[in-house]
Amino acid sequence: MWRVLLVLGLSVSAMLVKAATPPDNLLAHGARDGDVPAWAITVASPAGWTRDCCTYASAIGVDAVLYQGEWTGKPQRVMVLNVSPQADRKHFLQSDPTAKVTDLAVQHKTMPCEATVYQGSDHVDDVVVICDPGKDSGIRMSWSMTFDDGDPMRRTLLDDFMQVVVASRYVRYVAPLPALPAHAG
Repeated sequence: MWRVLLVLGLSVSAMLVKAATPPDNLLAHGARDGDVPAWAITVASPAGWTRDCCTYASAIGVDAVLYQGEWTGKPQRVMVLNVSPQADRKHFLQSDPTAKVTDLAVQHKTMPCEATVYQGSDHVDDVVVICDPGKDSGIRMSWSMTFDDGDPMRRTLLDDFMQVVVASRYVRYVAPLPALPAHAG
């Protein structure tokens, strides 16, 4: 009987660990906050892009960043993920009311997204995509990226950016269980 309980106990523990393991390609996650459940955003990064949720992203107050090469601290050519209870497109226009605004179509398979390009009077352009994973999630996520006006890599960077946007997924986050102690025996 002990052997059956031990095997059953290990099987249940293994199932719990597997169920609580964060999804592959976890980019960022947040803890439960009141009525908002713990969340995670997953996405595969395009080749050559570095993922960061905890060093540079934390330093600039966002949930995650993806960048190429060395971190420069400049906003140009950095994909930025923000997750919050609300996401508002108005703030970009408030900071530059003369910006030219162009909407882009986003074909995300699992959630509605709105994309806008803001061509600023400062010759810096921002593309912003706001996605709604649904009311039950309690969050909105926004992806943004800044380009210098006339950046020769703009098309390639925008393609990589949109690849990340449409591949990103919201999931409810379950923290991994601590490792079980090894038993001598």
